[in-house]
Amino acid sequence: MAEKTVEHLDTVTIRFAGDSGDGMQLTGNRFTSVSALVGNDVATLPDFPAEIRAPAGSLPGVSGFQLHFADHDILTPGDEPDVLVAMNPAALKANLDELPKGATIIVNSDAFTKPNLKKARYDSDPRHDGSLEGYRVYEVPVTELTIGALEDVDLSKKAKERAKNMFALGLMSWMFSRPLDPTIEWIESKFAGAPEVASANITALKAGYNFGETTEIFSHRYEVEPAQDLPPGTYRQITGNQAISYGLVAASERSGLPLFLGGYPITPASDVLHELARHKNFGVRTFQAEDEISGVGAALGASFAGQLGATVTSGPGVALKTETIGLAVAVELPLLVLNVQRGGPSTGLPTKTEQADLLQAMFGRNGEAPVPVIAASTPGDCFDAAVEGARLALKYRTPVFVLSDGYLANGAEPWRIPDVEDLPDLTDLPDFVAPPEDGEAFEPFARDPETLARPWAVPGTPGREHRVGGLEKADRTGNISYDPENHHHMTQMRQAKVDRIADDIPPLAVGEDSDADADVLVAGWGSTAGPIKAAVRRVRARGHKVARVHFHHLNPMPANTGELLGRYRRVLVPEMNNGQLSFLLRARYLVDAVGYNRISGLPFGSGELADAIVEQIQALEQDAAPTR
Repeated sequence: MAEKTVEHLDTVTIRFAGDSGDGMQLTGNRFTSVSALVGNDVATLPDFPAEIRAPAGSLPGVSGFQLHFADHDILTPGDEPDVLVAMNPAALKANLDELPKGATIIVNSDAFTKPNLKKARYDSDPRHDGSLEGYRVYEVPVTELTIGALEDVDLSKKAKERAKNMFALGLMSWMFSRPLDPTIEWIESKFAGAPEVASANITALKAGYNFGETTEIFSHRYEVEPAQDLPPGTYRQITGNQAISYGLVAASERSGLPLFLGGYPITPASDVLHELARHKNFGVRTFQAEDEISGVGAALGASFAGQLGATVTSGPGVALKTETIGLAVAVELPLLVLNVQRGGPSTGLPTKTEQADLLQAMFGRNGEAPVPVIAASTPGDCFDAAVEGARLALKYRTPVFVLSDGYLANGAEPWRIPDVEDLPDLTDLPDFVAPPEDGEAFEPFARDPETLARPWAVPGTPGREHRVGGLEKADRTGNISYDPENHHHMTQMRQAKVDRIADDIPPLAVGEDSDADADVLVAGWGSTAGPIKAAVRRVRARGHKVARVHFHHLNPMPANTGELLGRYRRVLVPEMNNGQLSFLLRARYLVDAVGYNRISGLPFGSGELADAIVEQIQALEQDAAPTR
């Protein structure tokens, strides 16, 4: 057999798609892990239905996993797949419109039966009616080949069919020169108690790889060299939910406080609860409450008792936790509120991403109840956001919102593991009040002159007994007070405490890839960071001048925000909402902030953002052109 040609590529985007029971998320995760192990930079976009199990073969039941891997630093999971692996007709139909012409399509030909075509709402077989013209289509009988490879394995036919995702993974591993050993080791560990299942999956994986090697269908295979421009260090693959969990553990260790997480299962935040439950060796306590209100109530109670209290949820859960978050503002205790945003309103799109909870975090409580708000920008940055949230909560005795979203939560990237000694030292921040000296009166609402934080007195400390609750407190004494002037004063103090954080965070800075004399500034927050940075690269490559800035602290914003924004003739704000940050920037700083808004449940593509940026640049150029 002739040696197959090896073609070197610098970047590839693959999408695995099939039924929600076909194991596409597992397949994508394994391909991603191996790609990270061989040194590629990777970015992923899992996309799965909200239904636990939609009807097999139906369009609503399609589950997809897109991954982008490259020999250089990448910022997004890719705008368009170069390769689609479609395990049935529904997977093909659901994804075909997103493929560029010339893309490679690998279909499981065994699934293209008349019933499955009907379920996918095909009137004719797309393989034969011209629908796939312009694509490189490879038909592989994945199911038949998988069952054939497992002929001697003592499992039912249905159980053998379940291994077809491993056959597909093996085939793609051959096509893109990925080693099998890491996945084999993972299978052996995963199914250590079920050796027949482990053997079946390994056999199917090898069968897919060998099929690619021996079949005449494929004449090429591809290689993507390891990335050379990543900073040196020890890396691991990490998702946003894992990173935010590790950030909470790190904050606990660095502050010397035990971590308590109170929560209730909700997509896409539940994995934080699951992950932290694995780390009892760090003194972590996780509490799955009967509802959202109980979860945050327990977390606030833990803070009152002198622990690092946190609660995790998504937008609908925040709505239920609102009263208790307001209570945390009133009693001035540290509390981390982790909101992994999803599509809304109401139940909305549980498994799709969105960043429409910014104003909810800022203002979604009764009365004047200001809280700091931080947003993570990448999966790995979720770690830093959690640590920073803990720092502010402990130092200023306040609840803090840390915003993530479904894209960050489930997406993965290589993360450089930080040196523990480089993390912020939080040990002095709890600063619990000691028992009083003889005759000393305790004033639970006296304030630190620098931070305006009140004393933190752990229950049971002799002489430090005090009242807490939702009724307004008298300044210094903490007694219940209905005095009008006191209420005004306490309201101003709570606001001033949050405002002072602006001097305790880094100034806003334009990205290193910005043009100093640009007229257009692209301002983003949260998970738009990668698409915006990639779009700016494209725009500058076209010869245009543009600058970018990204907000990590949204309340308060950095002290120099107004001055920086004022340097530019126009500020473009891409958001996966109807313009919440642009609304805040226009209201606070009176800048010409223009929104680019799309709320589709998917992250922005860098190509569409590049076009939007160029449109703004050209509009300003036309405004400046002399009229005749």
